[in-house]
Amino acid sequence: MPVASESKNKLGLWTSTSLVAGNMIGAGVFLLPAALASYGSISLVGWLVATIGALLLAKVFSNLSKLMPQANGGPYAYSNKGLGDFTGFLVAWGYWISIWTANAAITVSLISALSTFLPILANNAMAAIFTGLAFIWLLTWINTLGIVTSGKLQLVTTILKIIPLLLVGFVGLFYMKASDFLPFNSTGGNSFSAITTTATLTFFSFLGLECATVPSGSVINPEKTIPRATMLGTGLVAIIYIVSSTSIMGMIPPNVLQHSVTPFADAAAIIWGNGARYWVSAGVAIAAFGALNGWILIQGQLPAAIAKDKLFPAIFGKENKKGVPATGIVISSVLVSLLMVMNFSKSLAEQFKFLILMSTFSVLLPYLFSSAAYIIIRINEKVTGNWIQAIMLGLLAFSFSLWAIAGAGQETVYWGFIFLIAGTPFYVWIIRNNKNESNHK
Repeated sequence: MPVASESKNKLGLWTSTSLVAGNMIGAGVFLLPAALASYGSISLVGWLVATIGALLLAKVFSNLSKLMPQANGGPYAYSNKGLGDFTGFLVAWGYWISIWTANAAITVSLISALSTFLPILANNAMAAIFTGLAFIWLLTWINTLGIVTSGKLQLVTTILKIIPLLLVGFVGLFYMKASDFLPFNSTGGNSFSAITTTATLTFFSFLGLECATVPSGSVINPEKTIPRATMLGTGLVAIIYIVSSTSIMGMIPPNVLQHSVTPFADAAAIIWGNGARYWVSAGVAIAAFGALNGWILIQGQLPAAIAKDKLFPAIFGKENKKGVPATGIVISSVLVSLLMVMNFSKSLAEQFKFLILMSTFSVLLPYLFSSAAYIIIRINEKVTGNWIQAIMLGLLAFSFSLWAIAGAGQETVYWGFIFLIAGTPFYVWIIRNNKNESNHK
C-alpha cells in the first residue's frame, strides 16, 4: 500500500512525456514558418539537422537518467556530478534565470494570442499586464498543489496544443503545390551557411527536451520512465514540427509566407475557411498556457535540487505539505511578474530583450556540459560495454551543442559569459556561508 500511495504522487510516462513535449511546443513555433520563409525550402534541411542534434541530446539525457535515476535537477545534477560543484552551479545559475526570463516572454505571447478574442489586450497595457499576472499566479498556485496536479494539466494542454499542429500539418499535405517550394535557397548565399542559420533557428524550438530529467525524484520508475519520455517526447515533437512546416511552406507562396504574422492560421483558412483562424489562435494560446505551466513547474524543481546540495539558499528547497518547493516557485514567479511588467514599459522593453539575449546562451550551455559529463560519469561509475557507441554519442552531442552556441551569434555568447560570471560572487558567498555554518556546528 505505501508503494501504491507513493506512486500516486509521482509523474508517470505520459505526464513526463507531456512535460517534455509541452515545454518544447510554445507559442513561438506557430510563427517559425514565417521566419524561415525568407530562406526558401532549404530551411527544411535545417529542420532535419536540428532534429538530428535534438535526438542526439535526447539520447544523452536518456542515458544519463539511467546512470543517475534519482538525480533531481537534470542538467545541473549531471554537470555537478561529472564536472564539479562550480560548473554545476554555473549551469544551474544560468538555467534557472533563463527559465523565469523565458516565462515572462511566454506570458507576453499568451496575451498576444488572446488578443484575437479580446482586442483590448492589444490596445490597453494595464489590461494586458493584469491578465498576464493573473495567468502567472493561477499557474503558480496550481503548481503548489502537487506535481501530479500540474502534470495532469500539462498532459491536457499538450494534447490540445498538438491538435491544431497535427491537423494543419497532415491535412495540409494534400494542399501543397510544388511551385511554393521554389526557390530552394533564396538567401543568395551558399547552402551551408543557409542550413547553419536555419538549423540554429529551428533548434531553439527543441529547447526543453531535458525537462523530464529535472524532477527525477518525482517520477515513477525514473530509470525507465525518464529515458522513454525524453525520446518519445522529442521524437513526437520532431515529427509534428517537420510535417507542419513542410505543409505550410507548400501551401503558401514564400513571398506571402514571410510577411505572415499568423502562418498556421493562414494555412488553416486555406483548408477550412476564415473561421478556422480562431481555433488556431486558440491553439496558440493553449500552447503558451501549457508551456508556462510546465516551465513554472521546472522553475521550482531546479533551485530546490541545487538548494539540497547547499549551492543555493535553503529557502528554495523548503517544501509544503504536498512535497512541492512552493517558496522557490513563488520567488521565481515574483521575478517572472516583474519581467513581464517590464516588457509593457517602452523605456524598459529593450532591457527585457537584452535579458532574453543573455539567457539564450544559458539554455544551451547545460547541453554542452551534460554531453561532456556523460563520458566522465561513465568512467567514474566504471560502466562497461558499448564504449565506442558512448564516446561517439558524447562527442557528437558535444560538437552539436558547441555549434549551436556558435550559431546563436557573437553577441549572445558574449553577454552569456558576462551573465554567468555575474553569478560567481553569489557562488563564493554561498560557499563561505556553508563553511561558517559548519564551523559553528
